Amino acid sequence: MKLPKELYNGCIIFIGIGLYFFSMELLGLADLVYLRLFNILFVFYGANRTLKANFKEGKTIFPYNAVSALITSLVGVFLSIIGLIAYTYYKGGDSYIQTLPDTFLFVGKPSVMTYSISLLFEGIVSAVIVTFSLMLFWKKQYPSD
Repeated sequence: MKLPKELYNGCIIFIGIGLYFFSMELLGLADLVYLRLFNILFVFYGANRTLKANFKEGKTIFPYNAVSALITSLVGVFLSIIGLIAYTYYKGGDSYIQTLPDTFLFVGKPSVMTYSISLLFEGIVSAVIVTFSLMLFWKKQYPSD
């Protein structure tokens, strides 16, 4: 059974983000905000792979490709949030959240779910922005009416 390319590339996004954050933590760089911003590159990579595959398959309908890229990005985001929740509980749950750097925009003492839901919203927004950006880039490849 072959996985749909959206799911496959979403898993690539998840693995890339996971390995990136694990390596940042191992190197002691997890508290540097600007390095955490580079995770969007993995979302660009996975969504762009989906669009390339669609184009090679002859699927040039603009809305279809926009939905396909968005689904790929959202799969990566959802899997990453699930992975974050699992990792956070593995490291100690709410007590681990309190040890994270104060560079996040949380007031008080957020719980694992508060932390994860806010990152989920951030991830959804970034998935939409990545999709729009890639569709603008690929627009010349997809003829419109």
